[in-house]
Amino acid sequence: MTSQKGNNYILIGMPGAGKSTIGVLLAKALGAEFIDTDLVIQQKTGKLLRDIISQEGNEAFKKIEEEVNASVEAENSVIAPGGSAIYSPKAMEHFRNIGTVIYLKLDYETVAERLGDLAARGVVLDNGQTLSDLYRERIPLYEKYADITVDADDLKIGEALEKVLENLM
Repeated sequence: MTSQKGNNYILIGMPGAGKSTIGVLLAKALGAEFIDTDLVIQQKTGKLLRDIISQEGNEAFKKIEEEVNASVEAENSVIAPGGSAIYSPKAMEHFRNIGTVIYLKLDYETVAERLGDLAARGVVLDNGQTLSDLYRERIPLYEKYADITVDADDLKIGEALEKVLENLM
């Protein structure tokens, strides 16, 4: 018997790629549930992401994130994990087993333009690490885990949603 992938869609990409925004719209378009794992982390810990990172550190945050992401149980859902989910092979294998992983790809310039204050967004940066360093570090991981890549650069939210839907048909 061949294993059947789950009927979920997991959106990955850099912070600012539109995972949560497009995720909600995609869920509506597909008649699916929407799960933002960053919100699940906040509910479970009772803390904002940036507070977990500043109070407990990057490694503690990544451990909590992995735990939450690797244990998501969903059917017919659109899941938007945080941009750092790709650092956990365990979580990413779980996502690949329960659904189709869609990478919302952006050029570095677009990411830099959209992001603003990284600390306020709860972005995991190591000491001395720049956004450019982070981008270069993560891109190969997003590409590695993606079943589908959607180039969302220069697209308005509605156009990016259309492009995602086209790729699913």
